[in-house]
Amino acid sequence: MGSGCNRRHVALLAFPFGTHAAPLFSLARALATATPSAGEVSFTFLTSARSAASLGTATCPPNLRIFEVSDGRPEEHASTVEQLVGRFMAATPGNFESAMEAAVGATGGLRFTCLISDAFLWFVGEMAAGMEVPWVALWTGGPSSLSAHLHTDLLRGKFGVEEKDASLDEDLGFIRGLSGLRIRDLPDGITSGDVTGKFSQLVHMMGRKLPTADAVVFNSFQGLNSDLDLDLTSKLKKTIPIGPIHLWDPTESRPDRFNCVQWLDQIGPATVVYISFGTHVNLQPPELAELAEGLEASGFLFLWSLKDSAKEHLPAGFLDRTKDRGLVVPWVPQVEVLAHAAVGAFVTHGGWNSVLESITGGVPMVCRPFLGDQMMNARAISHVWKVGARFEGGAMKKDEVVRVLGRVVEEEEGRMMRERMRGLKEIAVRAVRAGGSSVQNLESLVEMVVGR
Repeated sequence: MGSGCNRRHVALLAFPFGTHAAPLFSLARALATATPSAGEVSFTFLTSARSAASLGTATCPPNLRIFEVSDGRPEEHASTVEQLVGRFMAATPGNFESAMEAAVGATGGLRFTCLISDAFLWFVGEMAAGMEVPWVALWTGGPSSLSAHLHTDLLRGKFGVEEKDASLDEDLGFIRGLSGLRIRDLPDGITSGDVTGKFSQLVHMMGRKLPTADAVVFNSFQGLNSDLDLDLTSKLKKTIPIGPIHLWDPTESRPDRFNCVQWLDQIGPATVVYISFGTHVNLQPPELAELAEGLEASGFLFLWSLKDSAKEHLPAGFLDRTKDRGLVVPWVPQVEVLAHAAVGAFVTHGGWNSVLESITGGVPMVCRPFLGDQMMNARAISHVWKVGARFEGGAMKKDEVVRVLGRVVEEEEGRMMRERMRGLKEIAVRAVRAGGSSVQNLESLVEMVVGR
């Protein structure tokens, strides 16, 4: 065991909403596993009790502990996401500071030597400055939306903060790496929507503060967009792409209770449409019915991850009529499904984790974006990388479902999408092989945070 002055204590502060905590916890496990014995380097992961319960902690390294922070919400009070985030941010940074003091006490008074946080928690930079330790931020979304947040003041100066039809289709090519994306693809709160809301203010401040971070880590890989890589490098002190994270830190396996993979094993290559909109997106009943009618009319085989509570909104008799060519289940092992040769298209909301999982599976996407970075991701998929399509005009309609699925699964255009997707897959997989760019970047991050 090293002397006390050489010991390190790293705090990881999570944003405990949506899918934000999981990538940070993956990073925590990777850092803890890669560092010396528990006596040399300690890691403290700080998140809410609800968030902690959703993380797989069975394989937690011995030098990594989880400490709970208050999320600022009364147990009995149901709230909107905006209200929940507002309450949580109102409780910060005091809730984190209290938990951090408890963690210091639990390690025998070992003070923190580095703070790593979700990028949304911009105030951690000020905490780190006061403690005279490095601040490392993790961006969990797509790199194009990170660029948009870094350029918010530029975008508002050029376009204002009111939605103007005349400028919605203007190309963002004046920002390096964003060519092919449009004003209408920007996340809500940058130049349109509720720009004064709590969440919009949070991400605006984040965009201003991230350039002060000692490093910004993100779940992507070098070569996906070289121009964007260069732009981010010019705006930030240090950029560290370490993705795709799911390739080097797979989630703890859960039994395939509904035999999805076994069902796919009986089917020919690139013929199944897989549908999932993630854990937190719930289609409105009319749109869900239109999607179901489109799937039925298309004639394609399909695997649909759909909560049991939503099945009541399916068209009458849909499950019976499609039982010989469709499987509708409440949970799917998504990474394994997207890696299966039978899957020919992925209907998705375009969340960044799903995008990366589809890339590494080599499956073209059909996007129905809803919020956040999903619009930018969907546009990149359909018009920049050209590895998929998107439903235009908002909610899905039966006839468009039939038309778009036909393009991707059956037509020559879909074959070209799969070919381009194979190229992206190879770049992604190469990044996490021994000696790959993401592996080297993770090693440099270990050296940075523990002072090796």
